[in-house]
Amino acid sequence: MARFFKEREENRGLAPGSLVFIGDKKVDNTRIRLIDYDQDALREEDLQSIEQGSELKETETVTWINIYGLHDVDLIQEVGDTFELHPLILEDILNTAQRPKLEEFDNCLFLVMKMLRYDESTKRIDAEQLSIVISDKFLITFQEKPGDVFEPVRDRIRKMRGRIRSSGVDYLAYALLDTVVDNYIYVIANLGTKIEELEEEVLAKPKPGTIQKIDRYKRELNFLRKSIRPAKEMILQISRLDTPLISSAVFPFVRDLQDLTIQATDAIETYREILSDQLNIYNSVLSNRMNEIMKVLTIFAAIFIPLTFIAGIYGTNFEYLPELKYKYSYFIFWGVMIVVASSMLVYFRKKEWL
Repeated sequence: MARFFKEREENRGLAPGSLVFIGDKKVDNTRIRLIDYDQDALREEDLQSIEQGSELKETETVTWINIYGLHDVDLIQEVGDTFELHPLILEDILNTAQRPKLEEFDNCLFLVMKMLRYDESTKRIDAEQLSIVISDKFLITFQEKPGDVFEPVRDRIRKMRGRIRSSGVDYLAYALLDTVVDNYIYVIANLGTKIEELEEEVLAKPKPGTIQKIDRYKRELNFLRKSIRPAKEMILQISRLDTPLISSAVFPFVRDLQDLTIQATDAIETYREILSDQLNIYNSVLSNRMNEIMKVLTIFAAIFIPLTFIAGIYGTNFEYLPELKYKYSYFIFWGVMIVVASSMLVYFRKKEWL
């Protein structure tokens, strides 16, 4: 399936709110993970069904339900019925090609963004859709597969680090968003290091594979840009919300998060400019190198043009040509030609013209 735009053949012509999974199935079985806590107690376990977490809707504790795997449409429908979620929320959860966004409903906030990681084996950035439902009593996250960047948040909850155990659902939502954005910075820095190392290669000895690296890094930066710029707009929307679901104590943290997204987008634009400069430098280096080659070849041509002219006029029409009567003249002639051609090839390869 395409990375930049996914086809939506499955739900074409269907009514709004129709539940159809769009994307790649990344797990065989869905998993429901519960973390429920307050200042004094912590409950963490896997749930066999979503009904097991329904009793926590009205408790005073903070309830975080994390669902791995989005292909089970019946489970998503059950989550929507249990927690009274709007059908449009469920439709967007199942569409893994959803653009990062924020929507405000009567009983909750709904956020969509991308979790990113750089895969060293494929040299590509992988994206996973993250959907978050924020209510006054509970928070539900929907992921395509297990494995995420949230383990530091879980660790803070378990070890009662910071203010997370004494704060509400809104602070938990901030902590999750903060972790996702911090990972954006990490991915950009990792890719940026490779781009800066490529600059040394471009200036020193550009190779045929250099242009492929530049093109690949530009493609990955465009993919980053597509995922992070809407996320920046979404966090800006959060900072301007007037909703009881986010307390005034959390808004300063959200504004700080907004600064991080601005830093991330600025870094992306900077690296895109660096790659454009590297492409120009690459072309200039190749052009200068070609000029040097042409200069040497022109010198060779200038030397042999008058010799060729003289040979063309007189040829070998002389009365005495000792080589014609020598038994091995023919073989010597071919030997000289092979030696000259081989010497030229060795010279060109040594100069890295070939």
